[in-house]
Amino acid sequence: MCGIFGIIASEAVDKKDLKLLAKHAQQRGKDSSGLIFIKDDKYQIYRADYNIDKLLNKIKPYHSSIVLGHSRLITNGLSDNQPVIRDDIFVLHNGIIINDEEIWKTLKIERKYQIDSEVIAGIALEHFKNGSSITDLADVIMKKCIGVVSCAILIQNIGKILLISNNGSLYTGLKEGATYFASEKYALTEIGCADISQIHQSFKIIDVPVLKNLKWNLNDFKVRTENLIPEFNYNKTQEALLQYKKLHLKRCTKCILPETMPYIRFNEEGVCNYCLNYKLRNTPKPKEELFKIVEPYRKKNGLECIVPFSGGRDSCYGLHLIVKELKLRPVTYTYDWGMVTDLGRRNISRMCAELGVENIIVAADISLKRKNIRMNLEAWLKSPNLGMMAMLTAGDKHFFRYAEEMKKQTGVDLNLWGINPLEVTHFKTGFLGIKPDFEEDRVYSHGVMKQLRYHFKRFKAMTNSPGYFNSSLWDTLSGEYYRSFTKKKDYFHIFDYWRWDEQLVNSVLINDYGWELAVDTNTTWRIGDGTAAFYNYVYYTVAGFTEHDTFRSNQIREGQITREKALELVEDENQPRYQNIRWYLDTLGMDFERVIKIVNNIEKLYKE
Repeated sequence: MCGIFGIIASEAVDKKDLKLLAKHAQQRGKDSSGLIFIKDDKYQIYRADYNIDKLLNKIKPYHSSIVLGHSRLITNGLSDNQPVIRDDIFVLHNGIIINDEEIWKTLKIERKYQIDSEVIAGIALEHFKNGSSITDLADVIMKKCIGVVSCAILIQNIGKILLISNNGSLYTGLKEGATYFASEKYALTEIGCADISQIHQSFKIIDVPVLKNLKWNLNDFKVRTENLIPEFNYNKTQEALLQYKKLHLKRCTKCILPETMPYIRFNEEGVCNYCLNYKLRNTPKPKEELFKIVEPYRKKNGLECIVPFSGGRDSCYGLHLIVKELKLRPVTYTYDWGMVTDLGRRNISRMCAELGVENIIVAADISLKRKNIRMNLEAWLKSPNLGMMAMLTAGDKHFFRYAEEMKKQTGVDLNLWGINPLEVTHFKTGFLGIKPDFEEDRVYSHGVMKQLRYHFKRFKAMTNSPGYFNSSLWDTLSGEYYRSFTKKKDYFHIFDYWRWDEQLVNSVLINDYGWELAVDTNTTWRIGDGTAAFYNYVYYTVAGFTEHDTFRSNQIREGQITREKALELVEDENQPRYQNIRWYLDTLGMDFERVIKIVNNIEKLYKE
């Protein structure tokens, strides 16, 4: 996934405009970059495993009349980069092609790289070798490829640039006789382009000169030593370290919450206070109310709403409802903070392509975010505290900050969120010493007071392990501020008006959209989240339950499943996910055996 951009002019490109295009592309990822431009009457191609700003400052291609580029969030093919080059075809691609391996089996062209984007060049090469025309190529690519395809293909021997997008994440505009393109409209608007148009399930052909010298120069700059995409290698000894014991804890006779749940109490019938104080949450208001709410936001043309989009099952099903039921034209927004798994990214690509929906990605500095997590995990390991597990996921709270930024960039006010109403996990703050809402005194009913008390308790716990006072602290606090304190407008939840039904959600996503499942668990919940498997392993090992127990308990209270079924499900769902836990620790550069042994030796909250 990346931001692609370009300027095709009759004379030297505008330096200021080029830098602005690169700046906006960098919002989508900073892991690597690439440039195509003309110098000495031939194409010069540069690829680097660092950000586009640094590459531009190093190469300075401002003399060229044609400059194409990208700034990339690496999703696969770590050793490869864009532009992808095959013969006289150069490809810049934003998106993920899900079925690239299957397509290669149908082509006579031999695959050379790991990167999925190469298959676009492979299809194009075979297309032209068969004598087919460029006007048919876009349709062929879009029919063959599953997943988002927003790309620029430069075919230098015929002097053409082909722009294609199957989901609308590509725009073109004109300025002073030059043609501009970018992954987002906002970049072209800021530059002052006229006649801005979206390429949506269509294509555009731009003529460029056929150079006398068809030879091209390629330069690769590789300086990174960090492995952003660690390869999974199964280790039987490591997997054996993961403990899973069937525990015999006292549980609520109505739900399945155990005696180790913070602040739990049981009455004479064995029913817990969480059940006794539970208020039904999955009781949506009439759908007609939502239709009335969104009516003023409808437009004759253009985007009508923003959908914060994690790639998880609930945001995916919410997007399905927004497009198919509400009949809105959405743009999805994803904040990738380095813990979105490849599975999550592929499902994002799959859904957006299938529904023809533009996806704007805001990518954090992945290396920095993972460094922050690593520092906090090291601090946690020195003084394990279940109430401090949230420090490991604090970096994703900037999701809320950039949601407001997306409103400014797109000019779209309406936000529709697909948050599951049953995902209530009192225990995460409970382990920090904060009572659930129904146990609170009135003085704590105000949201600001709750947040202040939460931060006070967390700060106090941090003093037990000074390692928490590291360079990530500002990132953590600012993320919490945007989540908890900033005022939110035009902000609605789709499941306040649509009943959440797990069987229906799973059925629609898997059967209608070919939604991909995880290989190391049977659940569909949080499988795109790289952190969940680790923290749930910690919770189960130390406290004997996980998020799954609280979620299934809520389903029992809502009348969706029986207690017997819930116990059966969590017995399976609470089993350690070795592959996901291994991915998590590998991406952080931490030793699996050391971390798991520390977790296994933490004093338990139950008698073994």
